[in-house]
Amino acid sequence: MKASRRFQILLSFSLFILISGCGNAQSDPSAQGMVKKTETKVMKPDPKPVLDSVAFKKKMMAMANGDSSAKWRFKEHYPKPGAILPMSRIIAYYGNLYSTRMGILGELPKPQMFAKLKGEVAAWEKADPSTPVVPALHYIVTTAQNDPGVSGKYRLRMPNAQIDKVMAMAEEINAIVFLDIQVGLSSLREEIPILEKYLKHPRVHLGIDPEFSMKGGQKPGSVIGSFDAADINFASQYLADLVLKYDLPPKVLVIHRFTQGMVKDYKAIRIQPEVQLVVDMDGWGAPARKINTYKQFVFAEPLQFTGFKLFYKNDLKEPPHRMLTTKELLALKPAPMYIQYQ
Repeated sequence: MKASRRFQILLSFSLFILISGCGNAQSDPSAQGMVKKTETKVMKPDPKPVLDSVAFKKKMMAMANGDSSAKWRFKEHYPKPGAILPMSRIIAYYGNLYSTRMGILGELPKPQMFAKLKGEVAAWEKADPSTPVVPALHYIVTTAQNDPGVSGKYRLRMPNAQIDKVMAMAEEINAIVFLDIQVGLSSLREEIPILEKYLKHPRVHLGIDPEFSMKGGQKPGSVIGSFDAADINFASQYLADLVLKYDLPPKVLVIHRFTQGMVKDYKAIRIQPEVQLVVDMDGWGAPARKINTYKQFVFAEPLQFTGFKLFYKNDLKEPPHRMLTTKELLALKPAPMYIQYQ
């Protein structure tokens, strides 16, 4: 073998050893100056919410607004951690996307509706700085009808595509969602389970409307309907079971009311830690008339929390042709923790 050929072989072999040695040095953590030792970071799950029972009780007592009748005295009903009320107030826009007449949600194009809701949220934050505001879209997912329809039950269920649209809208503004049911000649036992796909979402809550629950078989709108304690307890228990099954924060259940007969046997309605009950004063008219309705049918039969509906149009029909102000509503006993605009 010629000397030049031997030299090429030796050179190639030396380069192989050098490259291999560098590779070993890089893979060897003890090789000084080659690679820094790295630590694997373990992502910790978000901490579970904890209920501050002292703060909760204090807020409940403040909500009573000095009620001297003791009707709204705090009864030591503490919620499961993660509850919205009364630590925050819910400001909701109500309606249906298919109708410009059923409420502000559906009446205005989305950008205008969002801007108007943002303005209401800011007004409530200014009126009560001690209580953060949670925006909400309150969507009528089952609407009472004048026609019996194929089912013969005078109700129309909205398609999932419309519910999904509301969910996406709420996501844009970090809002929660209420799905509202007008049963017609159907029942809560039939209608609520259909919505489980959505109700098991942690940011979705429920509204039920006794006005259109026609237990006598009448056409919706011909008379004012009703729910009794058994109906409301079914809805509440269904939500409680979802909270326990999926480890969710408490659900809010809104019950609309503006007459004595709309809610029957209220003393038999159960309070449980997984569900927060709101009786929403749903009537329209002049300020004095609305306040009187609140005192007669919401204050007089206490459950847990109260709500108040404001109508952008109907409240202006009677003298003095104005809506109640945030200041007037905050002076009520108890102060409403859920405000709905229609």
